[in-house]
Amino acid sequence: MAEDTRSIRIEKWERLKAVGRNPFAVRTYEVTVHSDDLVAEYQRYEGLEVSMAGRVMAVRRHGRALFLDLRDGQGRIQCHCREDLLGDAFALLDHLDLGDFLGVRGTVFKTRRGEISIEVGDFQFLAKSLRDLPAKWHGLKDVDLRYRHRYLDLLANPEVSKTFRTRAQVLQYIRHFLYERRFMEVETPVLQPIAGGTEAKPFQTHHNALDMPLYLRIAMELHLKRLLVGGFDRVYEIGRVFRNEGISTRHNPEFTMLELYQAYTDYEGIMELVESMLSGMVQSLQGSYQLTYQGETIDFTPPFARVDMVERLFEKTGVHWAEIRTTRDAHDLAKARHISVDSKLERAQVMDKIIGVVVEPDLIQPTFLWHHPVDISPLAKRDPHHPELTERFELFVAGRELANAFSELNDPIDQRERFMVQQEQRRDGNDEVPLLDEDFLRALEHGMPPTGGLGVGIDRLLMLLTDSASIRDVIMFPTMRPEVHEETEFE
Repeated sequence: MAEDTRSIRIEKWERLKAVGRNPFAVRTYEVTVHSDDLVAEYQRYEGLEVSMAGRVMAVRRHGRALFLDLRDGQGRIQCHCREDLLGDAFALLDHLDLGDFLGVRGTVFKTRRGEISIEVGDFQFLAKSLRDLPAKWHGLKDVDLRYRHRYLDLLANPEVSKTFRTRAQVLQYIRHFLYERRFMEVETPVLQPIAGGTEAKPFQTHHNALDMPLYLRIAMELHLKRLLVGGFDRVYEIGRVFRNEGISTRHNPEFTMLELYQAYTDYEGIMELVESMLSGMVQSLQGSYQLTYQGETIDFTPPFARVDMVERLFEKTGVHWAEIRTTRDAHDLAKARHISVDSKLERAQVMDKIIGVVVEPDLIQPTFLWHHPVDISPLAKRDPHHPELTERFELFVAGRELANAFSELNDPIDQRERFMVQQEQRRDGNDEVPLLDEDFLRALEHGMPPTGGLGVGIDRLLMLLTDSASIRDVIMFPTMRPEVHEETEFE
């Protein structure tokens, strides 16, 4: 069936070419107005001639006239085509199909029903759609097809377009907010000889000319900190990072992070920055500090709650972190709590998994989970009053991590010692521990000022702001297996 309609559409294209109206031969088309301008400023445009272009989304024939809905990048406008105005050109509309791109020129008016429209005096085919679109705006509901054919998802489901417009607004807001605070946006390498900055399994590739392995970055941290050493006091980057891990409603192998570093402040200064940025963003987008996520009201009114990680663990389990001295102790605690963990994991990794099960899911309202133990925070400064803890927080909303921040460790001796502990874990088989980055340690030995650092998961933030249940809903083209069959028929 799909192939039959494609053949019919190609035949119509051939007929248009035969009369000198080949849509694909058009180079430019003058657009003087967009749909949202006509709606917002109708009185300004009423009675004037305008030129508009877009995709035909509906056609309604009425004898010697037809109405069509033209969708551009901002919305939809009705166009009225009459044979007595268009003359012989009206017959060419027999070759029109849903999905075709059309340019129209005509006068703005309102129908008797009050709908803003364009009375078409001239039109031009701009591109021919050779395949059927999902019918009636709601024909593409299969989740796998929606993610795989995102271009059709955007056409068929208007709320999806709204999600990605919100994404653009969020990025614009962040950039403006940081510009106001005198941060400089920078770019750091995506291909790296050592994928460092956190623990995660990287994607590996090979550079032919240099004959060396390279990795897609798992974080931006170590290169951004090098810029602090080089004299930039406030830097940030918004970009993709890549982790060779499983796929879930919260995880995609490539995702977008904001990472920033501010000299001469600590994690409490970064807390203030996060509160101001996120509360202001929610208010700007929602009109208040509150939003609804999956039926739950989330309140971003500052200040956010503060919860001590070790104390909350004790409240939930009756066990203090310091009592878990060995890897065996950690595995025993996990078993007692019926938490499944890989038998190869070290003590700190097991404890981190336990926190993820017994503490984090209850953090629904914006909450800073702070004072992480040193052994799960290799890049954070120690708390001077409690050396076994660090000046670190994670921001949780709706039971999931949204941000991670430290008073950054700038003591090169301490940093080397912590990295060497990680290297022991790597030798024991933990392939998520990065290789030792000697150049970064060398940079620290030249001196890095006291610094507060922050990482924010942009995709998870968008999930909250758009009430999306899956991270795939907010990533334009999520990672998926290749299609088995090329031909897909939409109902």
